[in-house]
Formats: sequence, structure tokens, C-alpha cells
Amino acid sequence: MPATPLLDELRAALGEHAVLTDPDLLRMHERDEADLCAAGTPLVVVRPRDTAGVVAVVRAAARHGVPVVPQGARTGLAGAANAVDGAVVLSTTAMDAILEIDPVSRIAVVQPGVVNATLAGAVRKQGLYYPPDPGSWESSTIGGNVSTNAGGMCCVKYGVTTEYVLGLEVVLASGEVLRTGRRTAKGVAGYDLTRLFVGSEGTLGVVTEVTLALRPAPEESLTLVAVFDSTADAGTAVAGIAAQGLSPSLLELLDRTHLQAIEAYQPMGLRTDAEALLLAASDTGPRAAEDLARLAKVCEAAGASEVYVATDAVEAAALLQARRLAHPAMEAFAARAYPEGNGGLVIDDVAVPRGSLAALLDGVARIAAECDVPIGVVGHAGDGNLHPNIVVDRADPASLERGRRAFDEIMRLGLELGGTCTGEHGVGLLKREWLAREIGPVGVRVHQAIKSALDPDGLFNPGKVF
Repeated sequence: MPATPLLDELRAALGEHAVLTDPDLLRMHERDEADLCAAGTPLVVVRPRDTAGVVAVVRAAARHGVPVVPQGARTGLAGAANAVDGAVVLSTTAMDAILEIDPVSRIAVVQPGVVNATLAGAVRKQGLYYPPDPGSWESSTIGGNVSTNAGGMCCVKYGVTTEYVLGLEVVLASGEVLRTGRRTAKGVAGYDLTRLFVGSEGTLGVVTEVTLALRPAPEESLTLVAVFDSTADAGTAVAGIAAQGLSPSLLELLDRTHLQAIEAYQPMGLRTDAEALLLAASDTGPRAAEDLARLAKVCEAAGASEVYVATDAVEAAALLQARRLAHPAMEAFAARAYPEGNGGLVIDDVAVPRGSLAALLDGVARIAAECDVPIGVVGHAGDGNLHPNIVVDRADPASLERGRRAFDEIMRLGLELGGTCTGEHGVGLLKREWLAREIGPVGVRVHQAIKSALDPDGLFNPGKVF
């Protein structure tokens, strides 16, 4: 690629090794894992190692009027990390240091490129726990988790990323460095700017440091599986568990399509004849068996045909791994579904009140039939957050149209049930229209006003969110 004044500035600031223009590397950084979302070709990918490097990149891009698209590990599922033509892709993967773990204050301070599982392992050695655990936790980064306000399987009890972010260091569009939040257990001074940036998907600033709250490590966990003859019955069980005031540490749903896809991808002896499976856990140590017994009664009352408890930690870990395999298994299922591997996934992410879960599941089944597309459902049933996976043929425009119609119908149903267009994947490119419908014209104007105040030239991650 020919030299430009911007590239020269970036090389002078970061060094040749951190400024990437090889066409193959540029293609690798065009997009995240969201299928069927538009992506452009960046001018350059930069990998700064510290906040000063990010400041230099942002200021250089601003001088030349070039957009900046922040990226982490690109595991997102809404197109939020997709490049635009001619952009500077600012990869934070080289900023991967755990700067501090304080067991007294129960905090960790990390750079944004730290992988979720790496942090979880590091704090576990000190008897601590970082709960947010998205399905991509072995590869997704804390910066990306903060950007999308990621969730995971433990959210039913422990909550999503924003509940653990105490403070941030952010590089603004002006190149100034803003520090938000605190290190203390309590603190209410000023506007909550930390939460403003969590979930902003790189549209307001580049996160360069994160201060996270930690918890004491949980007690020993036990795992339960409940098998159902209908997904709606599984949804009824989830509502019953909530109504009983029970607090499982995990409550996940897998439908038959996912069970069959996982078993084909990695045989594990799953019940592929079941319409739905609920996977539940309790991490209350000596009380876990009693807690699971209460969960089992609720599942049986809702129509579970079988309920059993994992016999040991190995079996429990295998069941958890089965759930984590849902996404790659469905990708493989989609590839097999159509000739020449043209199958793709349009992954929805709708959250509804727990009492509406059965209605959502029934509605998804109806939409799949009406639109004539395969849809598998998996998700964090305990907090009403489901991921319908719509299987389409990328080579067939009619299949793509039916898939998009199914996606929109599921979005519409979710909002009608009092839900939200995204529980944890973010808005990105995929759900801009649905965010606008959810928050209304006044909400959109407030979003736009905040964006204009912090990024007046619109250079940070343009086209995303709204």
C-alpha cells in the first residue's frame, strides 16, 4: 500500500511493527463474527501498547479526518467491530496487561486486551471471582466485553459487565484522556460517566484501562439437567423458578436443534430426542443439593419428563462445555444445511421479562414455520435472554429474505412482550432500526446529542448503534 502522511505519522508514533497494511491482515480485521453484516476495508490496522499510543492514533486520525474503528478480539455478533472503508482499525489486543489485583479492595485493573478467561484464572488464584462469562470468554477481551456490556451464563445470579465496571480510562475524540468512576466500594460523585461508556460500542471513545469489581470465589457447585417435551414448558419452568424466589447460578436453555447440532459437532451423549433442555446450577456449597431439589420440583411441575443431577464435577463440566459449544456447533450445522457450505447464521439476541419466556418460545416456533426457515433457540433462560439462530443460505436471495423477515418478526415480538432488542450482544449494525423503535424519537435525539458532544466530527466507529 502506498505511503500516506497518516501512515507516516502512525509509524513515527508506534513503530513499524504496530502499523499493519498487509492486504491479508486488513481482510482479517474487516469484521467481527456477525454474519451478513456489511464491512469495509480499512486503510490500516494499528496495535498500540499503551494509552499514549492510543492518544497518538486518535489525534493523527482526527488531523486527517479518518474514521477510527476500535476492535478487540472481534468475537462480537452484531457487526459493532466491522470496519468502514479507509478507516484506521485500532486493535487493543496488544494492550493485554493485568495491571493490578487487589484482594483487599476486591478489584482488578486491566488493559482492554486482557482475555476474559485469563483474568478469571488470575483472580481465582487469589480466591476471587470475576463473574461475567460470555460464550466467547476464552477469546473475547475485557475491552470488548465493556464495549458491548457483555453477559454470559452466570448473569442470572451475578449480573452483566456493567455491574462490575467501577472505573474507566478513555481516550476521547479530542485526544484527551478521561478517567471515570472510582476504586472505592461506594461513590456517587457526579454523573455516572462510567456507565455511559459501558455498552457504547466504541462510538464515544476508546477504552484503555478498566477497573473491575471482584467477588469472593463461590462455593462448590452442583448441576442439574431437566428435559422437556416442549420449549414452552421449559419457559414455564423458568418463570416458576423466578416466582419461587430461587437463585440458580446458571439457568440455560438448549432446544432440540441445538442439542442435535452439538451432538453432531462433538458427541457427548446428549438427549437429542428432547424438545428442550434446561441446564441449572447452584453454587451454594453445602446448600446446593437442597437448592437443586427445589429447582427440580418446579421443573417437574412445569412438565419436565426427566430431571437428573450431574454425578460429579467432571460430568457437570461436560454439560457446561456442551452449552459453550452451541455457537460453533450451529455454525457447523448451518454449513452442512446448504450446498457448498453456504449456510449462514443470523443470530438474534432478544430479552423479555421472565414471565413472557414461554410466549417468546412459542412465537419463535410460529415464526420459523411462517417464514420457512430453520431456527434453533439457545440462551440464558434465567434472565429471559434468548438467542434464536436463524439458518439461511447465503447463495439464495430468497432464503436471505426469509431469514431477515424472521429476524424482524422475532424483534417485533420481543418488543411487544415488553422486552428489548438486545440483551448482551449490542446493537452494532444489525439492530440500529430496532434500537430506534425501542427507545423512540426522543431517545434517539438524546443518543445523537451525546454522540455529538463527545465526537463532534463523527469519527469514532461511524454507522454503528444509530
